[in-house]
Amino acid sequence: MARIIAIANQKGGVGKTTTAVNLAASLASLKRRVLLVDMDPQGNATMGVGVDKNALKQTGCDLLVNNAPFARCAVRVAEPSPGFDLLPSNSDMTAAEVGLMSTGQREHTLATALAAVAAGYEIILIDCPPSLNMLTVNALVAAHGVLIPIQCEYYALEGLSALLDTIEQIRSSRNPGLRIEGILRTMHDPRNNLANQVSTQLVTHFTNQVYRTIVPRNVRLAEAPSHGLPALLYDRGSRGAVAYLALASEIMRRRAPEPTAA
Repeated sequence: MARIIAIANQKGGVGKTTTAVNLAASLASLKRRVLLVDMDPQGNATMGVGVDKNALKQTGCDLLVNNAPFARCAVRVAEPSPGFDLLPSNSDMTAAEVGLMSTGQREHTLATALAAVAAGYEIILIDCPPSLNMLTVNALVAAHGVLIPIQCEYYALEGLSALLDTIEQIRSSRNPGLRIEGILRTMHDPRNNLANQVSTQLVTHFTNQVYRTIVPRNVRLAEAPSHGLPALLYDRGSRGAVAYLALASEIMRRRAPEPTAA
């Protein structure tokens, strides 16, 4: 059965989609059977792996709202070999959010859809929207764990507190097995004293929930999405690509740690 990881942060601009795309590619390069689910109506993860969101005939919206077969909605991303599957998204996903509101099991729709295909994958990654809406709730209800990308700055810590409250609410009301998969420090610049201080605070407070891997601020990593490529294909030797390969290995080596007491 697949390990389902939601990549979430209610604060935008922290490297959430960058993490989803590059982690999927890195896990695929390690010969893992991967499904990347784009739940964001912006469709950035879809475009980031080279799929034209405007040319799609069916998306995750059709799966969630119209009960379309998964095989018709999913797209195969061939590289890096052996590739991975993508459940794509575009602006139609906004309609999915509205449609889900009228269903009886609205919070469990994605969980039900993924349960039908989970046996075919080892890892399912869900790229969540940068807000708490019905799409994000569906992702958190479907997931076993939450990977939280966080930029090492002051306001990011405030956003983390809000996200942890949300996760606790979902755990207590909808998904008791949900846990923190790990906290990932992104866009880190070791020359920045504040970034180093925030990084230290995260490790002190969350201990083994913080990944050892740190994703650096990297120009090649930032350029890759404009070419529709994960950094692994755009520049395999870049520091960003190397960091996500290290993260993929770290995730496969360990299970999600138990929550740290506050």
